[in-house]
Amino acid sequence: MATIQEVKDAHVAAWMEHSAVTGVGIALCEGEECIRVFLAGPSPEVREAIPDSVGGYRVDLQVIGTVTPSN
Repeated sequence: MATIQEVKDAHVAAWMEHSAVTGVGIALCEGEECIRVFLAGPSPEVREAIPDSVGGYRVDLQVIGTVTPSN
C-alpha cells in the first residue's frame, strides 16, 4: 500500500487544475490521516471530480476562501 504522501503526490497536479482548488495537504480527519483539498469556494464541479477516497485514504474538501500572498 502506498503512503498517504505518495497518494497525495500522485493526485495533486490533476486536482490543482481545477480553478476552485487552492491547495492540497495532509491532515487529521476524525483522528485518522486524510488528504485535505482546500477550495476557494463551493464547487459542484470539484465535488464531482474529486473522489471521497483515493488509495485507501479519505479525501476531505474544505472551503477556506481565496488565498493571497502576504507582504
